[in-house]
Amino acid sequence: MEKIASFKIDHTRLLRGIYVSRKDAVGGDTVTTFDIRMKEPGREPALHPGALHTIEHLAATYVRNDEEWKDRIVYWGPMGCLTGNYLLVRGNLTSHDILPLMQRTFRFVADYEGDIPGAAPRDCGNYLLHDLPMARLEAKRYLEEILLKATDENLNYPD
Repeated sequence: MEKIASFKIDHTRLLRGIYVSRKDAVGGDTVTTFDIRMKEPGREPALHPGALHTIEHLAATYVRNDEEWKDRIVYWGPMGCLTGNYLLVRGNLTSHDILPLMQRTFRFVADYEGDIPGAAPRDCGNYLLHDLPMARLEAKRYLEEILLKATDENLNYPD
């Protein structure tokens, strides 16, 4: 079998950031998949599953309600390797295009207090696996260290 595109990225050189993972033609539209990389693979501990699950619930809720972007959001979900998330958006986009949205999203997660949306037995298949304090800490770190200081290195995959 041919190796898929995301497995062809040199993860030993990958920094935290926002990357265009792929662009697909879907029914006349382009759907851009973003790699929202919160951890350096193999060089720092992965996100705790409870924190990542909480980030998923909060970020997915936020982006699907953002006035500017809500009609273009296709999907937000965690990476199986626990180093970040995928965001699929309708449109032929760049990392620069969604940087302000990601800044708002991670500020929302970092500052969030209250009940986690969808964290109830009726709404979620693993509603007990949440960690809001750790999600807030990870979101704040990503926001302050990467999103608010993003450079081309954090917005373009390494060659």
